[in-house]
Amino acid sequence: MRLHVVGNVCLDTSFRLPRLPRPGETLNALTAIEGLGGKGANQAVAAARCGADVYLWSALGNDALADRLIQMLQVDLGTDRLIRLPHRTDQSTILIDGAGENAIVSAVECARAFDPLSNTDIQARWQEGEILLLQGNLSWDTTTACLHRAKRSGLMTVFNPSPLPERRVSDLTDVDLVIVNQGEASTLTGVVEPEHAACRLVEMGVADVIITLAGDGSLVLDSKGAGPIRLPAQRTVVVDTSGAGDCFAGTVAGLLGQGKKLIHAATVASKAAAMAVGRLGTLAAYPTRAEFSELLKISELENT
Repeated sequence: MRLHVVGNVCLDTSFRLPRLPRPGETLNALTAIEGLGGKGANQAVAAARCGADVYLWSALGNDALADRLIQMLQVDLGTDRLIRLPHRTDQSTILIDGAGENAIVSAVECARAFDPLSNTDIQARWQEGEILLLQGNLSWDTTTACLHRAKRSGLMTVFNPSPLPERRVSDLTDVDLVIVNQGEASTLTGVVEPEHAACRLVEMGVADVIITLAGDGSLVLDSKGAGPIRLPAQRTVVVDTSGAGDCFAGTVAGLLGQGKKLIHAATVASKAAAMAVGRLGTLAAYPTRAEFSELLKISELENT
């Protein structure tokens, strides 16, 4: 089934530093790289590389940077569902310390102005039984409207609410699967313990929950299963954690679109994200199509 990813596309500029700067401090970077990024693009590419049929719906500016990003996207995705808006194309600056942790600042003017329900023909293109994947870069009103309309149209809705909205969220009844990290789960629910946070998210209307726990793996609450299940972390040497959550979310949604069960999808996604954090860069660090194929073969053998 087709996966519709609605989100932002931007240019990522990553600076690798021995440590993150203190307030008012200037540090010289060890390295600097530029590449395709944005949570929408990251998740769409991860899903496409793991074999999913993906439509990416996004907005870019009317500038030369947008032309560059479209060329980069064409390596993995069709770009005919991208629109141009009279704004600067989105950009992110990523600071990465010696332990691979990061701090990110994003300019998301295009994402904030983008309304796929009115700017595109997405409602005419999606079909019952397909999947919609959304993140948190669009305005909250646009995000909730997309989830509501997709749910009413018979799509499975997957929501990765990152970055989190500034307002309090209490109703997630239009979300079939929410994918969050531990900090996001705690902020959304007011509960620190992941198992309890997952149950609280279900009380808020979500059917299925995945909470990623960094080096402690992930927790999966599947409405078709017996209860919260902890999946172990994959061993890896951490080089750069930027984009790991997007790799995970895109892989999960992409595999669900191919009929995989939630636990299986989360297990493969954990391996893909572990591979990504072992390399420098964001989307450039994601597994290739060949590497995804190998991960899926290994996973199938482990499940037989």
